[in-house]
Amino acid sequence: MKLRIAKVPGDGIGPEVVREAVKAVNAVCAKFGHSAEYTLAYVGACAIDRYGDAYPEESHRICMDSDAVLFGAVGDPKYDNDPASKVRPEQGLLAIRKRLGLYANIRPVETFESLLYKSPLKEELVRGADFVCIRELTGGMYFGEKGRRDNGDTAFDTNVYHRYEIERILKLAFEYSGRRRHHLTVVDKANVLETSRLWRQAAQEMEASYPDVKTDYMYVDNASMQLIRCPKFFDVIVTENTFGDILTDEASCISGSMGLLASASIGEHTSLFEPIHGSYPQAAGKNIANPLAAILSAAMMFEYSFGLMKEGEAIRKAVSASIEAGVVTEDLAREGERAYSTSEVGDWVAKHI
Repeated sequence: MKLRIAKVPGDGIGPEVVREAVKAVNAVCAKFGHSAEYTLAYVGACAIDRYGDAYPEESHRICMDSDAVLFGAVGDPKYDNDPASKVRPEQGLLAIRKRLGLYANIRPVETFESLLYKSPLKEELVRGADFVCIRELTGGMYFGEKGRRDNGDTAFDTNVYHRYEIERILKLAFEYSGRRRHHLTVVDKANVLETSRLWRQAAQEMEASYPDVKTDYMYVDNASMQLIRCPKFFDVIVTENTFGDILTDEASCISGSMGLLASASIGEHTSLFEPIHGSYPQAAGKNIANPLAAILSAAMMFEYSFGLMKEGEAIRKAVSASIEAGVVTEDLAREGERAYSTSEVGDWVAKHI
């Protein structure tokens, strides 16, 4: 099979981790008889510097014409530290999600036995934790009307959801639960927010169509606590955009490092695959960033965009083997043991594949 991939390294450590993910993709292609064709596209601060636009039309065309998007990260301190900036790197990320119709972000959270000691939670709490967060990605407050009034002294961000936006992501979450342990948790704030009441109403109306799925409802403040108290309770979590953004970053601590968590953003057009760790500018160019989340995102790409499950599993096994062997970057290395560079970890994984 020929894989047409939009390679979007982005900012900070994005180029470094995407480079290692590409090594894994190429190793899988060589092993299973596929070929990969990459087209470079710019999104984020690098696109602003080059085009004056965080998501230029050329990048959009490349993404639309590809089978999958392999994404790094966006963000740069020179924009983060300037609240008055009219163009921001994150606008590129929001734009690519909106224009590609990527309404669902899927983030698996799992633990590795040899890394349980890295979790800030007690080992008995996190051992065996294995759940998926499904976050609505193109609606809500991030995309609602926003602005300033009263000479800039009053700011507003409008949280708007349409029923069709809610039902399509709930449908995905119910179906995903049916393929796992048949347990879905709908997270909202229905005691306060009207948008959440619509979410809960829609979910309750859809429950009867999925009788094999046990559905429960949890306010977001309670959910944030339960993720820490008993992460093994969860199987599939579905929630709106802002809550999902916060909860998935909180959930990343369970595995011991944000550098281990991959994600897939799927929807109407080309699906996008990215690590959740962000641009981490302090580490950019130092060859110390953990590439495993980006490599695991490539595994999700094989599975979701191409339906190549064995190929995705080959990457997952190689990542697990690298962790078991201690071939990891400084964020995962045991005290007194060697920390490998970004490129060394990528080379090891590719060779193992």
